[in-house]
Amino acid sequence: MTHWQVLIPVKGTTRAKTRLGDAFGRHRPQLALAFARDTVAAAVSCPVVADVTVTTGDPAAAAMFADTSAHVFDDRRSSGLNAAISLAVREVARLRDARRLAVLLGDLPAVTPIALARALELAEKHERAFVADAAGTGTTLLCAQRGVDLRPRFGAASAIAHEASGAVRLRDAALATLRLDVDDVDDLLAALRLGLGKHTDNLLRDIGWPTPDVAALTGESLMLEHIGGR
Repeated sequence: MTHWQVLIPVKGTTRAKTRLGDAFGRHRPQLALAFARDTVAAAVSCPVVADVTVTTGDPAAAAMFADTSAHVFDDRRSSGLNAAISLAVREVARLRDARRLAVLLGDLPAVTPIALARALELAEKHERAFVADAAGTGTTLLCAQRGVDLRPRFGAASAIAHEASGAVRLRDAALATLRLDVDDVDDLLAALRLGLGKHTDNLLRDIGWPTPDVAALTGESLMLEHIGGR
């Protein structure tokens, strides 16, 4: 069975998920970390993943992953997501020497190990490949074979940039949970319908979300009885 090295960038909590600030207030940083914890948990549990490395400059995030099987790389010397990814790949031997390397964004609270395994299975057939987000314009996963420059282009319209650089866009119905990065309340409601990881689900239950008014406004009243986790 082919094994992958997976790198997961995690932003600092002060800058993460600002579009969720109005809805979640002081809970926003906790929510961003819960997304990351569920993403890392899915990657660690994925049968074709050999090792997971979290790259972050946030002490809170670093401390959170210190007691997991994921490795932690301090990227405070870098500026921006693509620079942080490139720094980690240069300086972490297992990433630099990986037979197959994947970058998985850390805001995928609904992602499952099965969906990630399917994407990595498809990516094995290409030198570079990526999975676009649900909107089709962003990127949630970027993969490269040994000896092939990863060339990360995360940011606005990253899917277009990755495709233009020669990476192959992976398409499969089984990748739905992998495509759902959460930036706003609508995204979170969509993730809730798919099924959240336990850390995000537990946090939302603790803070009483979705509230009745949110559920009513979105037509998702049945989600008040949702059963999350995996």
